[in-house]
Amino acid sequence: MKPFSALLVAAGVLVASPLVAPALAQTAPGVEKMNAQKLNAYVGCINRLSERSYSSRERYFSWVKGKTGPTGKERIIYGTYTIYDTSDCRKNVEKANALEPHDAALEAAATAYADAVGKLEPLLKEADDYYTQENYKDDKMAKGKALHPRLVAAWDAFEGADKSLRANVEAINDKRALEKLAAIEQAEGRKARYHVESLMINAQRVLRAETADKPDLAAITSALNDYEAVVNATEPFAAAAGPDKIGSMFVSNAKSFLTTAKQLMRRIRDKTPYSTGDRMMLGGAGSGWMVEGSPPRLMRDYNQLIDAYNRGARI
Repeated sequence: MKPFSALLVAAGVLVASPLVAPALAQTAPGVEKMNAQKLNAYVGCINRLSERSYSSRERYFSWVKGKTGPTGKERIIYGTYTIYDTSDCRKNVEKANALEPHDAALEAAATAYADAVGKLEPLLKEADDYYTQENYKDDKMAKGKALHPRLVAAWDAFEGADKSLRANVEAINDKRALEKLAAIEQAEGRKARYHVESLMINAQRVLRAETADKPDLAAITSALNDYEAVVNATEPFAAAAGPDKIGSMFVSNAKSFLTTAKQLMRRIRDKTPYSTGDRMMLGGAGSGWMVEGSPPRLMRDYNQLIDAYNRGARI
């Protein structure tokens, strides 16, 4: 999965809310540049640590069934994953929190994130050692049972902190994106650059609506209609020449994302179940994107759109 960047809103983790992208282009001096530095520090923590933290929980609950924890009678015992060193995240958050301009909610969310992921790291290491060394064969899963509530509590605390930090960063990025779009329209009118930026804003809106914890069909439909209108308005620029040309690959990626978003909307609307084969791919490592109209496929297509944007949409 792609990183959450502070300069363009990028990919997201499916088990959580969508990620953010890089801090909007640092064209303004002084405080604006400092804002980007702050955001990029927070986003750096998320990009490095969040996906692996969620994967560790997914790995654990792929073999631990129910809320009571492991019994020692499981047919397969996978253990869990560890995460990367969290000390740099804590240091970077402390430095970023000291930068101007201050935002109490954002800084508190970043501190909470660093604390939560910092507590998760040694606990996952302890659990990984226990399961890797198969010590459960010697103590009848006694430590595994004792670790279970601690792991669940740490994952829950991390998830709450992660969602809070993402929400704060996304709110700032959203505001910047709209301000940037308005400035482009005022300076250039609704030409190529305007349509590219508008398309990215609306694509993220679709992504958030369709990967929400409780998807709302009305919100999804509204976001999809707006995104499709922007795609249709952008497409003619692929055939243009000169400074108003938009790259055909960017437009192609935009349309692929639209197709998958519509497929997923129909699954949600019609309550279409996944086949046995689809469920197997969705449960496998990295194979979920192969299922049409699935959240992993939507994320894959969104990431490809982000890549096309970052490579330069207007080529």
